[in-house]
Amino acid sequence: MVDAIQAYSPTVGEPQSAWAEKKREEGGQAHVAWMLARLKGEVVDQHRSLLLFRYALLNIVAVALLGVAYSMGLVEQVVAADKTRLSVGIFLVFLGGFAVCTTRVWQTSRELDKLRDFDPLVPSKAAEYLSLLRGASSEGRGLLASAMRLKLSQRIAVVRHVANSLVILGLIGTVIGFVIALSGVDPEEASNVKAIAPMVSNMIEGMSTALYTTLVGAIFNVWLLANHQLLTSGTVKLITGLVEFGETHARS
Repeated sequence: MVDAIQAYSPTVGEPQSAWAEKKREEGGQAHVAWMLARLKGEVVDQHRSLLLFRYALLNIVAVALLGVAYSMGLVEQVVAADKTRLSVGIFLVFLGGFAVCTTRVWQTSRELDKLRDFDPLVPSKAAEYLSLLRGASSEGRGLLASAMRLKLSQRIAVVRHVANSLVILGLIGTVIGFVIALSGVDPEEASNVKAIAPMVSNMIEGMSTALYTTLVGAIFNVWLLANHQLLTSGTVKLITGLVEFGETHARS
């Protein structure tokens, strides 16, 4: 199989059509070799879609806990107490980050499966990386590996940024809550019994906004960071697998 996917480039004076024909022939040989290896049991499909299953399990548990909180009326209490609706905004930002994270997990899981069950004729990161390594020196392979690590790491960085923004939004809600709480306080009316009740009510409203927005931001931050950690683990496995795969074929 290794011989069938070795690098090939047209020699000087060789017709392009002949080069293309040989490339197709080599591709066919590589696919046949892969199929034979699979039939012999040399290609083992282990832990297929494991990352996706772990991701689904984590979020099923999280959604179940959120459902319990909703059934107890806690979600309605938070929404009703936060007059600024910043908690709803935090939730929408979380949904955006969660959607991006889900997409990245699905992509990473597919690439891991393709790497474990490599087929040279199926487009994948492994096939793309292997094509870049063909004919490269050891230094060139190191640069390609570094570029690949940087590219895959940058692909998941946005999820961490969104998770961090949830905490910041929660802190902004805290500041807004304190501003609301203190905006109704008038020191000159402190001795007026009739003015105390509205001031206390305004302070309670502001403190509710401050506490609940902080709580919502912290909860969704932890939720999204847990997913990001799972995605990071899968990405590290993909990077390690691609580097090992490339080096194995480069030395063969």
